[in-house]
Amino acid sequence: MGLNEEYLVIIKATVDEGTTVKKLKPRARGRKSWGSMGQKINPLGFRLGTIQGHHSLWFAQPKNYSKGLQEDQKIRECIKNYVQKNMRISSGVEGIARIEIQKRIDLIQIIIHMGFPKLLVEGKPRRIEELQMNVQKELNYVNRKLNITITRITKPYGHPNILAEFIAGQLRNRVSFRKAIKKAIELTEQADTKGIQVQIAGRIDGKEIARVEWIREGRVPLQTIRAKIDYCSYRVRTIYGVLGIKIWIFVDEE
Repeated sequence: MGLNEEYLVIIKATVDEGTTVKKLKPRARGRKSWGSMGQKINPLGFRLGTIQGHHSLWFAQPKNYSKGLQEDQKIRECIKNYVQKNMRISSGVEGIARIEIQKRIDLIQIIIHMGFPKLLVEGKPRRIEELQMNVQKELNYVNRKLNITITRITKPYGHPNILAEFIAGQLRNRVSFRKAIKKAIELTEQADTKGIQVQIAGRIDGKEIARVEWIREGRVPLQTIRAKIDYCSYRVRTIYGVLGIKIWIFVDEE
C-alpha cells in the first residue's frame, strides 16, 4: 500500500548545531602584552653549549642535585658577604664579576673574577686564607679540600655585575636614574664593548606609580646565538622600595 503525502504529519524535528566556534575578541589597542612572546629567556642559558659555558662544573646524582645547587648558592653568598665587609673603600662596588665553582671528589676549586682585587688583598695578604676558612666553617667541610684563587679582570666595567653595582650605588645616593645610566654607558664604552642595554624597573625617583625605563646604546642582538652577550639581574633597596636593574652587554661575535 503506498503512502499519500497529504496525510504525512511532522511530529518532532531536531537540528544538529555542529562544532561550536568561539570568536576571540581582539586585544585593545595601546595595551602592551608582557607575556605573549618568549622575550624573557636568560641570554646565558640560551647560549649554553655553543659559545658560553656554565659557571659551575660538577656532576651529581639526581637525588643529590638540589643539594649541590644550594651548596653553590651558599658559597657565593658567603664570598660576597665577606668581600662586602672587608673592602677598603665604602663605594658599594664589590667588584665581583663572577664566581666559578669546580667540584671534584676531594677538592672544590673556586675562582673569583674581580675587577678591583687590590682593594681586598692589599695591606692584608692573608685575607684569602681567612676567606677560605670562613667558607669551610660555613659549609662544614671536613673531608674535602677547598682552594680559592682570585683572578683580576683587565676591564672591570665591561662586566654587567660590576656595572649594576655601580648603578645601584648611584641610586642609593639619590642620583637621577638617567644620569646614573648615562655614566654607566660612558664607563662601558671605555671597555671596548659593542653595545649595551640598561633597564630599571620600580618606583623610579620616588614616583607613586612603578614603571620601566630602559636605554640602549649600540647593538644588542639578543636573538643571535653566535653573539656573546653578558647578562645581569640585580636588585637594589632604596628608601622608596626595591628597584630591579637588568643589563645586557654585547661583548663580541664569533
